[in-house]
Order: sequence, then structure tokens, then C-alpha cells
Amino acid sequence: MSQPEVSVIIPVYNEEAGLQVLFDRLYPALDKLGTRYEIVFVNDGSKDRSAAILREQFQKRPDVTRVILFGANFGQHMAIMAGFEHCRGARIVTLDADLQNPPEEIAKLLAKMDEGHDYVGSIRKQRSDSWWRHVASRAMNRLREKITRIKMTDQGCMLRAYNRHIVDAINACKEVSTFIPALAYTFAQRPAEVVVEHEERAAGESKYSLYSLIRLNFDLMTGFSLVPLQWFSMVGIAVSIFSAFFVVFLAIRRLIIGPEAEGLFTLFAIAFFLIGVTLFGIGLLGEYIGRIYQQVRHRPRYLVDAVLEKTE
Repeated sequence: MSQPEVSVIIPVYNEEAGLQVLFDRLYPALDKLGTRYEIVFVNDGSKDRSAAILREQFQKRPDVTRVILFGANFGQHMAIMAGFEHCRGARIVTLDADLQNPPEEIAKLLAKMDEGHDYVGSIRKQRSDSWWRHVASRAMNRLREKITRIKMTDQGCMLRAYNRHIVDAINACKEVSTFIPALAYTFAQRPAEVVVEHEERAAGESKYSLYSLIRLNFDLMTGFSLVPLQWFSMVGIAVSIFSAFFVVFLAIRRLIIGPEAEGLFTLFAIAFFLIGVTLFGIGLLGEYIGRIYQQVRHRPRYLVDAVLEKTE
């Protein structure tokens, strides 16, 4: 396989129903580019026939196809990291296997890179997601931008293009848990975004639940900013000052009016509020400590069973 100009990395997890449709659209779209390319499929421990289908596709197009087989499910971002470490192109494009981002849009990202941009994100033109995912995604985007100062209009869109130097910088980072588009943005010198089409899934169901989206944004905020801890510190100071004034107020009221039983439920409400704030702070601190714990163990981020590729 000659040195490719473009590498397309596609993580695959239980996508057997839609893989053939992906092949039928992806290869013609890349053939039209008129440049050397490779497609790196990363099977993320699929429990269906995805690995077998990818093996068959490699046998059909070994000249431009490479397949990385994980030994277990390590998550989408680890699959992309494996693709980054094995790809050879000067420009790298990430794409989901569910065809929500049409492969035909890859040319649009590469054309934007031709203008001198080293990192190109994408914005879904008309999202075909459920209303709650649309609302939740927009709210998380705004919160993330305020906390991390990382400007990504649509952080949930996986269709992105990276220059080689950015991918090399990401590979040099040994973080166990990270959010790749945000990390790439911090390394980019001339980032840009383009509007792309968005379609319904070709087959199967989304692998992201509401819990997964919340976890993803927790990783993003705690991995790129100390602002959540700083905010909680400010809240703690404000609550402490308020509590001090309230204690003084209750002491003066007791001297003037005498003992009262009617304010018991008010004190309970205040106590429960302060306990809630404390538990939230402990959980937030636990997020940061958990990241440190994962990092210091130095465990491998993923395990590769096999790599299917054409040898010279």
C-alpha cells in the first residue's frame, strides 16, 4: 500500500446491519477525490458479525482497507486513538459508521483544509436526532464553551478532519481519558468549521444514552478546565458567609423573641440544601481524583487482537 494522502478512521461497534450500506457509499466517495487514501476500520469489541464483515471487506479491497480488531470494548474515543496511532495519511478524517454523517461530505472538509486550516470541525445542518438529544446537546455545548473556552459549535458531530501534526501531538499525549475533538482544538493553529448534511441512522440504534452524554461532558469539563472546582469554591465561600449571617440572625432573634419551634422545618430545609451542596462538591472532587487514579495506574488504553493490512 503506497503512502496515502488521506486516512479515514471509522470506529465500529455492533454495526453489522449498516456496514454494507456504508461500504457502498464510502468507497465511491473517496475514489472521486482523485487522491491516495486508506480506510482504517477499528472494531471496538463488537458482539455481532461486524468483525467478520470487516474482514471480508478487507479481502475485497486490501489496497485501501485496514482493519484493527480490539480484544474488548474500550469506547469510541479509544478506537479513534488506535486509528490515529496506526494511520499513515497526511490528513486524517474521523467518521461514524452509522451514516448519520454522509461520506460524501468528506470532500467538503478536505476542501476547507486546502484553504490553510489544520483542523476542520463540522456542524450538522439539519439534525435528525430526537428532540431531547437536540436540546441536551445544545445546553451542553453552551456550558462546555463557558467552562473550557473551547469553541465547538457541534461537539457531538464526529465528522472532523485533522492535519498530521495535530494527530502526532495527540498521539504524544498519554492521557487515559480525553475528548479528542477538544484536545485537537487546543493544538490547532487555524481551526475552522463547515456545515455538513445529517441523516438518520442507516440501521441499528444509537450507542449513546442520556447518561453517556452526561458522562462525556463531565470528562470534557474536568479534563480541560479547573473552572468547576473554582466555581464550587466560590459557592462554598458564599454559602459560608450566608450561613454566618443566618446564625447571627437566629441568635439575635432568640434573644428578642425567645425559643421557637416553628422554625424547625426551615432549619431542616437549609440543612438539606447545605448537605446537597456538600455532596455535589464531593462528587466533583471525585471526578478529578478519579482521573488522577486512572492515569497513575498506567494501564493500556486498549488491547489490539489483530491488524489486517496489506504488506509490501
